[in-house]
Amino acid sequence: MFMRKYVNREWFWLMDEQHGVVERSQVRQNGITRGSLEHRLESGQWRRLHWGVYAAFTGEVTRQATLWAAVRRAGAGAVLSHQTAAEVQGLADRPSSRIHITVPSNRRPAQHRPIRDVVVHRAGQIRPQRLPPWELPRTRIEDTVLDLVAAAATFDEAYSWISRALSRELATAGMLREALAERSRIRWRTLLTQALADAGDGIRFPLERRYARDVERAHGLPQAQRQARRTVGGKTHYKDNLYAGYGVCVELDGTAYHPPEQMWRDKRRDNVNLAADDVRTYRFGLVDVTERACDSAAMVAASLRRNGWPGRPHPCRRADCKVGR
Repeated sequence: MFMRKYVNREWFWLMDEQHGVVERSQVRQNGITRGSLEHRLESGQWRRLHWGVYAAFTGEVTRQATLWAAVRRAGAGAVLSHQTAAEVQGLADRPSSRIHITVPSNRRPAQHRPIRDVVVHRAGQIRPQRLPPWELPRTRIEDTVLDLVAAAATFDEAYSWISRALSRELATAGMLREALAERSRIRWRTLLTQALADAGDGIRFPLERRYARDVERAHGLPQAQRQARRTVGGKTHYKDNLYAGYGVCVELDGTAYHPPEQMWRDKRRDNVNLAADDVRTYRFGLVDVTERACDSAAMVAASLRRNGWPGRPHPCRRADCKVGR
């Protein structure tokens, strides 16, 4: 009697942890015979989600149950990764259309029986995030970011994952640098190293990185203070790029990188504070820091020099750049 109560208790814990999803070996371990399993499937009490994986309940299969079913089907050592890990870690804003799972490189769980709606990745070394047993196993947040970076089509897309992780405080630049150093092969290593160095200086969004690189550094402007704290009218504000000694500020707008609600907050903030603030503010968008980077640098440089900057800007590598000439 004691053993039966113990087994039942373990079973209920398992059902709770895995959102009602169970794998065939777990069924056997908890004393459910093959005949009993077949009866439950045929009667509709249970349903088969994948080969050897079952939903031990009726009703709607939740997203959590769907993810648990994919992990259990992939077998020992399997963890959520890429877009699906980003989903459960708060890095992605919506569920991925296909479930991404990484397994040890010596395993091929889908070799003979493909796993429906699941993309299986293989890795020589997997370092899962440390979690209690009732949480879905997943890659570490820093590895999730770098997996998505490696899969990105462009560097701007790749860096957008870094900016999300940093701005949402899911990872630090130091964490990402350490994870990057552990990878022997990854695309854009030099650019990623520079981008993470920029992140340490407060540059978190691709638009800010482009401004620092293509407007400021490329034309010899002084380095601005990133995310500089400033008090105006008794209220504290943060400036994207503040040239504090020269009364010049550059704010950056980009719907591709800044959430719309943040962009409108920025505009309202500037309208309220323009009269009270003695800082000349430029507001640049994506075109201003890419196609018109030279024109933007010339405008900022002119304001800096009027306000006492002793330096001189210089042309960038573009053949048609006229800054400083």
